[in-house]
Amino acid sequence: MELLLESERLEDYLREVPPIVVFNTPLVRANIKAIEAEASTAEERAKLAFLVARDMVHHSFDTKNSTVTINAEDALAQHEGICFAKSHVLATLLRGMGIPAGFCYQRVLRKGTVESGYALHGLNAVYLPQVGWFRVDPRGNKPGIDAHFSATEEQLAYPIREELGEVDYPNVFTAPLPAVIESMEGSKDSFELFFKRPQAL
Repeated sequence: MELLLESERLEDYLREVPPIVVFNTPLVRANIKAIEAEASTAEERAKLAFLVARDMVHHSFDTKNSTVTINAEDALAQHEGICFAKSHVLATLLRGMGIPAGFCYQRVLRKGTVESGYALHGLNAVYLPQVGWFRVDPRGNKPGIDAHFSATEEQLAYPIREELGEVDYPNVFTAPLPAVIESMEGSKDSFELFFKRPQAL
C-alpha cells in the first residue's frame, strides 16, 4: 500500500500533541531512557518501543478491564488501553526519541460479522531513513492475531476484508483523530467505548 502522508514535513511527525503525546512525563521518560540504553540504532529503538506498546500495555477488550486510558503516561501506568491508547504510547515513545511516527486507522468489523457493525482500529506508521515509511500495529497478540515489527514486510493485526466492508485507510496523520479522542473521553468505561468508537474516518 502507498501511504498518504498528511504532511511532507518530518518535523510534523516528531512534535508533541498535548495532552495525548507528551514526552516529559515520568514513565515515558523512564521507558525512553531504558530503550536508548539498550539499543543504539533507530530501527532497534523503534522495535523495542513497539514491544513496549504491544506487550506491556494489555488490550482492555482482551482483558475485559473497564479502564479507559488515552495518553501514553496513563496507559503505561495502568498497563491497560485499547488499540488507540497503544498507538498513542508507541507514537509518544518514538517521537520522544526523535523517530518520526504517525497515526493510521482501519475500519474493521466490531465483532466479526457485518451485523455487529464497524469500528475504527488504530495503528502507527514509522519513518526510518533507510527504509522510509512503514506501518506497524501494537494492538497486542492473542490467538488469531499475530502482529510483529517489520520495516520490510507489513505484519498487522487484522487482514482487511474489503468484501465485508472493511477499509484499510492509507492515511498517516500527524495527530490522533479528534473523533477518536472524543469517543475515548466520552466513555465512562471500556465497555461503553467498545460501541462508541467511530465507525469510519
